Amino acid sequence: MNAPLTGYRVLDMSRILAGPWATQVLADLGAEVIKVERPGVGDDTRHWGPPYLKDAQGKETSESAYFMSVNRGKKSIAIDIRHPQGQALIHKLAAASDVFLENFKVGTLKKYHLDYDTLKLVNPKLVYCSITGFGQYGPYANRPGYDFLIQGMGGLMSITGEPDESPGGMPTKVGVAVTDIIAGLYAAIGIQAALLERETSGAGKHIDLALFDTCAAILANQATNYLIGGQVPERMGNAHPNIVPYQTFAACDNHIIIAVGNDNQFRSLCHVVGMPSLADDAKYATNQERVRNRKQLCLKLAAIIAQKSSEFWLDALEKAGVPCGPINTIDKVFESPQIKARNMLVSVEHPLAGKVLLPANPIKFSGTEERVPAAPPVLGESTKDVLKSVAGYSQAKIDQLIKDGVVMD
Repeated sequence: MNAPLTGYRVLDMSRILAGPWATQVLADLGAEVIKVERPGVGDDTRHWGPPYLKDAQGKETSESAYFMSVNRGKKSIAIDIRHPQGQALIHKLAAASDVFLENFKVGTLKKYHLDYDTLKLVNPKLVYCSITGFGQYGPYANRPGYDFLIQGMGGLMSITGEPDESPGGMPTKVGVAVTDIIAGLYAAIGIQAALLERETSGAGKHIDLALFDTCAAILANQATNYLIGGQVPERMGNAHPNIVPYQTFAACDNHIIIAVGNDNQFRSLCHVVGMPSLADDAKYATNQERVRNRKQLCLKLAAIIAQKSSEFWLDALEKAGVPCGPINTIDKVFESPQIKARNMLVSVEHPLAGKVLLPANPIKFSGTEERVPAAPPVLGESTKDVLKSVAGYSQAKIDQLIKDGVVMD
């Protein structure tokens, strides 16, 4: 069976992370994604290194690991959109596409006649998605939006990290650009919804997606803890505001995670640590009471867990059905038998480096063979092919565009 989005074409004028993450998801799902880049420069993240991909001789190429993480399965064409002929070419490609995605500052593409109001005249069925820091309107609309700024302004850093009174306590960002990535996922969802709605209406839509909105949306229970409970959430390190015990504990050699989600699991935990009476103590018998008496309970558990090794506790807790786990470094993640069993590593053939391992798409469909994506593209590698097959340009026309500096060979 074909991948779900086979037959759809995406014109990707985004760079950095949020937009490219969205289009990588669409490419994983079978869409043809044409990535438009600046001639000679390309996506900014091509230069965000080291590390860089190495060729067969072990020499560094110009392809950064960062770029490789977010551009698999795409074609790259290099067009100068400042040039009127470059704008005309984008119009041609948009007329033959289903989706147009961009993450320029508000108003920038209007100067190049590539805004939604212009392109919907070229293709009324076009689904046009704009990803910005703060959206197309509002008092912050013209501000630049980077993930780090959004994590801070959007409240995420206020609940991430140890409390001020703890050693090293300070607001802390998440270790990956999570608001960019989740905005990309929301974009992919919104695009697919608009394509589905188009089947009935016959018309495209403009999707206005903001990182700031996304960050507010993903505050989840922390947001409703405030909106319903009236208390501003604070940083709690690795503890959970609504569940206890649900945090890290230090064994004698390493930290482990214990994630008790209900009272039965708590009872099992009490037996494993040799304190079954805790489960019958009115102060700890229910989650509500454990939340109220968090500090004294966790001190009791910490004192016991510190006496033995992480291996001992993880083995005993797993056998007792208590959710638990180690804190793996990234090398251990990709050595995990579970990751291997789920085919979460994919080997792609790169023109400069040969076989390259990348994380795979986590969506598993029944009845559909898992696809091996194309490697992240070298800058402009598909320019001639796309201009011929999609825009319908002759070789002479393409040669002239290259000579005029409108496109890069």
